[in-house]
Amino acid sequence: MRTRNSVTLTAAALLTTLTLTIGTAQADEKPSQPPGSTTTSPPPEVDANSPNLKLAEGATLAPARVLDIKSVVEDLGGEERREDTASDVKFALQAEVLFGKDSAKLNPDAQARIQAIADEIKAQNATKVRVFGFTDNLGSYAHGRTLSKKRADAVHNELSKSLGAEVSFEVRGYSEDYPIADNSTEEGRKKNRRVEVSFPRGESADSTS
Repeated sequence: MRTRNSVTLTAAALLTTLTLTIGTAQADEKPSQPPGSTTTSPPPEVDANSPNLKLAEGATLAPARVLDIKSVVEDLGGEERREDTASDVKFALQAEVLFGKDSAKLNPDAQARIQAIADEIKAQNATKVRVFGFTDNLGSYAHGRTLSKKRADAVHNELSKSLGAEVSFEVRGYSEDYPIADNSTEEGRKKNRRVEVSFPRGESADSTS
């Protein structure tokens, strides 16, 4: 009886892992999904005591694997957010710390913040960088698309000054798509008005976690 319970519980864990993997794959296949995005949907509940939950005759369990762990650091004002995983680094800067209202012109304080990101890109020895712009849901979608792209272009141009031609860029503007906060409040809209810079994590000894 102890062996049957052990197999039943292990099968339940396997089913949960397979569900998570399939769900993530479907989300990544969305043509408009920004590269590097992840799904945060919870896995379905599985009854580990179900008599129908068992391994088929001759079936074996897949090798165990370590799931990717995400570290998120945000400053007290929420102006800058950093996400680290085993494979990528992402910075999200609120538009207000880089630009004036409804503008794509960088303010005097923006250069230092962007330079800090450029220094991290160099530390990670990254050669491919994504720069994506986003807005809130106020105004027309078309205006948001244009503004978010111009802001992403402005950050890209500033990064290029430090990184040179050896780094390739992917630059996009997504308007109000892919919000990270509730657009029904000004606090949420402020978080959604942002520029994200992401790049692969390298093996440099100077890299940070």
